[in-house]
Amino acid sequence: MNKETLIQTHNRIKPFIHKTPVLSSSLINEMVGANIVFKCENFQKMGAFKMRGAANAILSLSEEERQRGVVTHSSGNFAQAVSLAAQTLGVKAYIVMPENAPQVKKNAVKTYGGEIIECEATPQAREATANQIKEDKGATFLHPSNQDEVIYGNSTAAIEFLEEQPNLDVMITPVGGGGLIAGTALAAHHFAKNCKVIGAEPKEVDDAYRSLISGHIEANTSFNTVADGLRTHLGDCNFPIIQKHVEKIICVEEDEIITAMQLIWERMKIIVEPSSAVALAAVLKHKEEFTTKNVGIILSGGNVDVRNLPF
Repeated sequence: MNKETLIQTHNRIKPFIHKTPVLSSSLINEMVGANIVFKCENFQKMGAFKMRGAANAILSLSEEERQRGVVTHSSGNFAQAVSLAAQTLGVKAYIVMPENAPQVKKNAVKTYGGEIIECEATPQAREATANQIKEDKGATFLHPSNQDEVIYGNSTAAIEFLEEQPNLDVMITPVGGGGLIAGTALAAHHFAKNCKVIGAEPKEVDDAYRSLISGHIEANTSFNTVADGLRTHLGDCNFPIIQKHVEKIICVEEDEIITAMQLIWERMKIIVEPSSAVALAAVLKHKEEFTTKNVGIILSGGNVDVRNLPF
């Protein structure tokens, strides 16, 4: 994977995504004693960074593959991202969703033209159902986080960030499936002068934290976190990138995530989902580490059920 690939990816998806704004809060800067800037992917099309990876994955398909459609399994942002990217490009999207997925998420997928196939709420059922569609329809499977084209697409958020903020000392992203932090780490490696990449993860689902320590992909036994977008595991495409280019991962408690989320809502007047707040929670928890530094935080998305807030 070279710098040229990332530049090509960025140019390829530009017409299909928003260049999201970079915002800051003087109050949050004072609280930490650092210069913090936020890349607001909550303003991305469909409300999350995942539009970038989905668009790149579909744009990378041959004409023949596009005609047969794409399939993914996701109950969250990637389901919406694939549906919208596919609709924009005139490609059929089959979305496998667990039967207990929130109605608000099913509605969003339908709005973007995705065809929902429901299955039991187990990882095994999700994979089996997606494989069945792959065989029946000849559709190409897109993975939410563990696929090179998706990772490269995700890298473009950090590329844009660094174009605007070339002097960042550190970039922090939430870690769930690992697709965003892997893309961010590649971007920092190729486009930054000397910028470390740090991950932030809920203590309740600290598989990535443990994986970096043990050197192989660990699993979670608990999924009990308010950050519903981060309940997934790392994969064999993104983990080697994370091992090579990510400095470390900071774990945060549930109440710290909620406090950080509330702070962003109240002080920055923007809507972010709990998963996005995990990165700020990590900075607030370890202020001494970030004092006087230029800190970039990627706010991963804003798809939250406003009738069911944690505060």
